[in-house]
Parts: sequence; structure tokens; C-alpha cells
Amino acid sequence: MKLIFIGGPSGSGKTTLSNQIIKKNKNGIVLSTDNYYKTGLISKLISKFVEGFFDRSISFNNKLFKKDFDFIYKNGTSIYDRYYNFEKKTIQNTLNEKNNISFLIIEGIFAKEFSNSLDNKDYYFLEIKTKKNECMKRVVQRDIKERGKDKKQAENDFLKSWAIYYEKVNPNSIKNNTNKFIIEKNTDIEQILKKLFN
Repeated sequence: MKLIFIGGPSGSGKTTLSNQIIKKNKNGIVLSTDNYYKTGLISKLISKFVEGFFDRSISFNNKLFKKDFDFIYKNGTSIYDRYYNFEKKTIQNTLNEKNNISFLIIEGIFAKEFSNSLDNKDYYFLEIKTKKNECMKRVVQRDIKERGKDKKQAENDFLKSWAIYYEKVNPNSIKNNTNKFIIEKNTDIEQILKKLFN
């Protein structure tokens, strides 16, 4: 199975790029790390005390993510769609069986960390580079609409998340640099897709 990781700071367009790839190549699936945050009382409490909780590895349910990743990679099948509700701090599981999956996209702020945990697997890594103010605009709109934040809180949270992302992400930390692509505003996505799928 072909593995494609898409990384970048919050609001950089990872989900948009993932959907663009899936639209052109129907036999794939996207696992978004955004849907694998920890749930329940612990998550509710810790998120109040730890600054930038949802941008730090401690918020990520790596065990559940790895379980889904391993199952899809081994079987070429996915059983559930998962969706994280940021207001309730819960994961909703929807039955949605997909078979004959030939490529898997892993996207999100934890994509790079997860890719570094894989042994003996070749993969492509697409790193999105974009301007801070463009990301901020997208994130603030999303957080007001989907995550119940006011504008000021959304802006403050974005600035923290940007700092945390670049603090923890080493640009040279990809294991297999031969398969790395930098995606910028003027990058020809069609050319990248040809390299990925031809």
C-alpha cells in the first residue's frame, strides 16, 4: 500500500490537499490526526491547565490511531470513520466500510511524528509551507465556526499552535528524504501527483 503523509502547521491546507488527492484517485482513504485526540474527563481537565494542549503530543491518542493505521495497512479495508468533537471532547465512530484501499493519506499536525515511528515502510512526505497570516485567517474562521471559540481566543490559540509546531518539528527529521516534497503556493500539484501515482 502506498503511504502519503501530509504535514504542516495548523491552517496550512493539509485537509484541502488530502481531499484534492482523494478526488483524483478514488481508491484511497485519509486518516486525519485531528480525529484522534484523547477524550473524556482527563482531556477536559488537562486542556484547561496545559497551554496549547491540542498542539502537543500528550493530547494525541497514538494507540487508537496506530490501531486504525495498522488495520488499514494490513487489510486494505477501513471499517470506521472517526470524528473528534472539540466542544464535547468525544470521538464519534461511524460505520463506513471501504475496501480495496490502495493508498493511505495521513494528514495533520502529528503526521510527521507518526511517520518517524514507522520502521521498514517507504512513504512520501508532503510538507506544506505557507504564510503565517494566511494560516491564521483560516484557523480563526474554522475555530469560531466549528470549535466554539471567540475571535480573540482563536487568534491566541493559533499563535501558540504555530510556535509549538515549529518548536517540535525539525525540517530534517524525515527518515527517507528522497520521498519528500515541499508544497508552496506556486507548487504544481499535478506534477507532484504524477510522481506519486505514476
